[in-house]
Amino acid sequence: MKPVVGIMACNRAVGVENAHAVMERYVRAAITYGDCHALLIPPLTDNFSSAALTARLDGLMLTGSPSNVQSSLYGSEGGEGPFDEGRDAVSLGMIECMINLGKPVFGICRGFQEINVVLGGSLRRDVGFGAANGANGANGISHHAPDGTEFHAQFEHYHDVALTAGGVLDSAYGRDHLRVNSVHYQGVERLGEGLSVEATAPDGLIEAFSANISGSQVLGVQWHPEWQAEKHSDSQAYFRLMGQALRGMPLR
Repeated sequence: MKPVVGIMACNRAVGVENAHAVMERYVRAAITYGDCHALLIPPLTDNFSSAALTARLDGLMLTGSPSNVQSSLYGSEGGEGPFDEGRDAVSLGMIECMINLGKPVFGICRGFQEINVVLGGSLRRDVGFGAANGANGANGISHHAPDGTEFHAQFEHYHDVALTAGGVLDSAYGRDHLRVNSVHYQGVERLGEGLSVEATAPDGLIEAFSANISGSQVLGVQWHPEWQAEKHSDSQAYFRLMGQALRGMPLR
């Protein structure tokens, strides 16, 4: 039987009602290249038990989202929304339970940031276009296209990342760098406990990390491998790694 991955949903407004939603591209990439079944996890705290659900899953995948993690969750103040308190509560609880059970956790963009926060890390909120370091960010790198850029064109905003020698991604790709899309305004400031850096941008920002915490294999990336994954073998490889982890196979 194929393993089952839980995929974190977000709160989204649909007309006058609230909906629990996941963009199809995440689900399609996971089930196609991870060769697994998917269960969508609602960001609803009422009568919800992370522990009960994690016992029924083989792994967890945390998606990207327009919302930001609340700054109070990593010991900071302020910050720009939108925020999604339900997503924060459920996803952070799910991450903790999955790690405690020794099950794999994979994160993309917001999900990458959530993992870092659960493990005691913090986030910075100044890495988008027009950041404090200048219009192109530190060392000429902007991590988000300019405001007003058409949605699809935002994912054509790229930069290279350097892969850590001997890491999971270095071993999987067999080379020392990747070219990745960059669609985020926040990033890792302080790395969470137990995480190892897998990739960095030219400005030094951490773009991927991994861990094996009591048997829980963790792999998070700041970029969006699910975006048009059918066109990019590098993106497909990320979900194949997830498929390995769901089956209890080591990532390296």
